[in-house]
Amino acid sequence: MTISCLKNARIYDPLQQANGELTTLWIAGDRIISEPAYELQQNATVYDLEGAVTMAGALDVHSHIAGGNVNTARLMLPEQHRSQLERNRKTPFANAKWSSFETGYRYTEMGYSMVLEPAMLPVNAPQVHAELADIPIIDTAALAVLGSDDFLVRLLRADASQSQINDYVSWTMNKTKALGLKVINAGGSQAFKKGASTFGLDDVVPEYGISSRQLLQHLQTAVVQTGLPHPVHVHCNNLGTPGNIQTIVDTMEAAQGLPMHLAHVQFYGYGDEGKYGFSSSAARLMEAFHRHPNITMDVGQVLFGQTVTLSGDVMAQFDRRNDASPQKWHVWHAENEGSGGIVPYHYKSAGFVNGLQWAIGLEIFLLCDDPWRLFFTTDHPNGAPFTRYPDLLRLLMDYEYRMECLSNLHPDIAEMTLLADIKREYSLYEVAVMTRAAPSKLLGQHDRGHLKPGARADIAVYREQGDKAAMFRRADKVFKNGQLVLDEGAILSSVPGRTLALNVGYDRNIESHIQSYFDRYYSLRLSNYGVTESDADHDRSFQTHKVSGAFSN
Repeated sequence: MTISCLKNARIYDPLQQANGELTTLWIAGDRIISEPAYELQQNATVYDLEGAVTMAGALDVHSHIAGGNVNTARLMLPEQHRSQLERNRKTPFANAKWSSFETGYRYTEMGYSMVLEPAMLPVNAPQVHAELADIPIIDTAALAVLGSDDFLVRLLRADASQSQINDYVSWTMNKTKALGLKVINAGGSQAFKKGASTFGLDDVVPEYGISSRQLLQHLQTAVVQTGLPHPVHVHCNNLGTPGNIQTIVDTMEAAQGLPMHLAHVQFYGYGDEGKYGFSSSAARLMEAFHRHPNITMDVGQVLFGQTVTLSGDVMAQFDRRNDASPQKWHVWHAENEGSGGIVPYHYKSAGFVNGLQWAIGLEIFLLCDDPWRLFFTTDHPNGAPFTRYPDLLRLLMDYEYRMECLSNLHPDIAEMTLLADIKREYSLYEVAVMTRAAPSKLLGQHDRGHLKPGARADIAVYREQGDKAAMFRRADKVFKNGQLVLDEGAILSSVPGRTLALNVGYDRNIESHIQSYFDRYYSLRLSNYGVTESDADHDRSFQTHKVSGAFSN
């Protein structure tokens, strides 16, 4: 077994309450270990880190890196992702800057070791996993999307028991090899198909008689009762609409004290006050967040520049089609399941609306008194590409730089936000909480996100710099499963990562109901649905966690 020694590591590890202490880390195989016996130390490969900042590999809990929307965006915007540099390895999209292969490299360079794809439509699961398998080095996982699928809404219309809903959720987890459950504007896709242009939490899906709130609460209860490690991951109603602060506050109340994760909340921190009919409600959002300890959130920060918005919220995407920049857009429906859309967008620093979105996200970060419940995201690529994470870290860690950026925006933004008065600067310890320790806890991955003996040896090493964007843009060293994969900022090897999934117990009586539904309503055979053994036969292996589940009988 290979032994490695990382001496003079200045570690930031919240699980050990380590805040910059110098220590020696030992690695055996793919795990961090306690100091080994003397004779083993003699054969160790020694790395002197010379006091460099050392953290566990970072985890991203919300980044769109695979699936139909991602690939459609690539096809729509070839001018945004072509690279002049030939890749080192021939893969599909080998000349694409945002290829699956490139995604693994760019995350690794920043010190990330795991990324969660948050929106896998079950019918699209084989494609999602094929793309995840093409991403090197980092580990990945995906959340299965339910909430607007016809089978579920029919179950509720027929007064199905909660146990039947639980079994359907568990069956979906297994069939799609998912790590958790995502709900996108619950019922909104079905309502859009019936001609609705807006859909609130208490609006009813036409022809079904089921409200968005009922759908969301049944699915949240299913996640809790089946014991899925990650809380239900919720994309709320009324995305990006002025005045939608009330929607997200109501959604927190609808959770009834049970765990719930709210996604890209910057897009819900909007009031409708002032001469523009658009204002910051970040303070109100954070007051509600602090009042509900059962809620976790990721931010979805906006940063200026060209990007593309993609979402399973077809209603929101269709509504924003006229804002497309460049002027092309795409919306779609999937058979009996859901829908979505792709709209390119350029966030402009000169504009009031985009500038206020930028400020609202930062207000949310800086007003948070519990970084264990707030997560670092741009909702890649919706708010900004994930490669902009270092720029966001500098904004959070450097007040003077933040004020310099604010001074270049529309003058009303400083007057309408609290940003100038919040002098807080995030510390390296808080960054380690928000990007390492807390995400591993949220995802139920207890051998990640820390540097204690027994942890997976995913380690990122950074050279301290005053410019935190430069510091975090390219790590000095990265170890993945104990292997040095990046040294002095350069990728050394393209090792395969793993895809994490759940194996959830359930009452198999639900399968006969699903089979009957497919036979009647689907053009796809149930035997060809989901991720089969042949689909899973990639270089990447699955790491499956067993969950007992909640049984109907």
